[in-house]
Amino acid sequence: MSANIAEMERRREAARMGGGAKRIEAQHAKGKLTARERLDVLLDEGSFEEVDAYVEHDCVDFGMQDQKIPGDGVVTGSGTINGRLVYVFSQDFTVFGGSLSKRHAEKICKVMDTAMKVGAPVIGLNDSGGARIQEGVASLGGYAEVFQRNVLASGVVPQISLIMGPCAGGAVYSPAMTDFIFMVKDSSYMFVTGPDVVKTVTNEVVTQEELGGAITHTTKTSVADLAYENDVEALLATRRFFDFLPLSNREEGPTLPTSDPWDRLEMSLDTLIPDNANQPYDMHEVITKVLDEGDFFEIQPAHAGNIICGFGRVEGRTVGVVANQPMVLAGVLDINSSKKAARFVRFCDAFEIPIVTFVDVPGFLPGTAQELGGIIKHGAKLLFAYAEATVPKITVITRKAYGGAYDVMASKHLRGDLNYAWPTAEIAVMGAKGAVEIIFRQEKDDLAKIAERTKEYEDRFANPFVAAQRGYIDEVIYPHSTRKRIALGLRKLRTKQLENPWKKHDNIPL
Repeated sequence: MSANIAEMERRREAARMGGGAKRIEAQHAKGKLTARERLDVLLDEGSFEEVDAYVEHDCVDFGMQDQKIPGDGVVTGSGTINGRLVYVFSQDFTVFGGSLSKRHAEKICKVMDTAMKVGAPVIGLNDSGGARIQEGVASLGGYAEVFQRNVLASGVVPQISLIMGPCAGGAVYSPAMTDFIFMVKDSSYMFVTGPDVVKTVTNEVVTQEELGGAITHTTKTSVADLAYENDVEALLATRRFFDFLPLSNREEGPTLPTSDPWDRLEMSLDTLIPDNANQPYDMHEVITKVLDEGDFFEIQPAHAGNIICGFGRVEGRTVGVVANQPMVLAGVLDINSSKKAARFVRFCDAFEIPIVTFVDVPGFLPGTAQELGGIIKHGAKLLFAYAEATVPKITVITRKAYGGAYDVMASKHLRGDLNYAWPTAEIAVMGAKGAVEIIFRQEKDDLAKIAERTKEYEDRFANPFVAAQRGYIDEVIYPHSTRKRIALGLRKLRTKQLENPWKKHDNIPL
């Protein structure tokens, strides 16, 4: 018996060492943790239970039969984050560069299948050189098996990807289909074809960082949501983020204890809106003053800053927040902001997370670049997302809500449950100046007359009461009571039941 136990210990130690001490040192020299060290930071201490630690590849080509390492380049299993179950896989760059083989893919598929069966999130830590070339099409088949599970798991369990090293070629499409992607600055990158191939094919010279680094993907492409300074920071942020999410679409999100009174009044909000309608203010102030303890986890803060998306809590329960940001492009809706918010709204709806929307939007961004870039179809994505969402939806119009953008931003007409407005709200087809220039174009040369007409239009429409008279606004509220109104609304809506007509699936304007 003791010999058997000794053999088990020997095999376990071989699996733990991955590619060996020399390659572990090389990983550390790059400022990166190993696959197992990352799991130690991510998961609760002592909670990780590994599966398939002894799996080896079965490739016999190119001398691979003589190169076998237990685990085959990925560590898989389950653990807990703050006591809640999660399934994980962590690619081990010290073993064959973390390259994906058929067996490697099977290990990932096994934890994803189990996660879907039991209803628990999947977190993937990506650090891989790509497909294992020696296996040829078998490794490509392995990728496709993972892709298929990403699709089936979408909307069933939350999927989070951490890019902690290279992620190139076909490998990028698995993270791309997950719900959220976090990257590490200067040590992680994602691209379909690398700089060498780009230079060969197009003669463009570009660095890895410029082509697919964390800054590129969190600012320009929106492929990734957040970029962190190092492995530890990314992993600790993931632990915090995890606490906002439900385990699956069958369960409610976690409720965290809070000492923040639900009926707290924020008198400073009464004077937040500037007297000058063209002067900006920071919508973050509204958001943080409404949420529990001012705790807000923003998604994609460096991309499409004219709209804010993220998670917070009210009475300890998770809410998704979408808000126009007057500090950036006056809070206008454009292609990037529409896509960013639409995906966020759809995630919230898939996992029964109530959506709170703060509106200060002057319309859609005009211009040939937007029109030729397809603003019609991209703007329709956000409209579609709000319209199909059946979760509780509470909307607060703080200032401008003009034109079609008023409709799009969770209006009463898109089945908004509670639609509030501050006294400073202006709900109209367009701003007074533009409206008057169209309605009274024959008087455009009479400046005094135009000024008089503009004031007349403002007095008539630059307020929330016309919409309130029609029932499009449920109540005009004091800004200082916004948190209290939202908290009460969310309480009432906890038992909300609403179903869309049966369909196989919708056809969102992609």
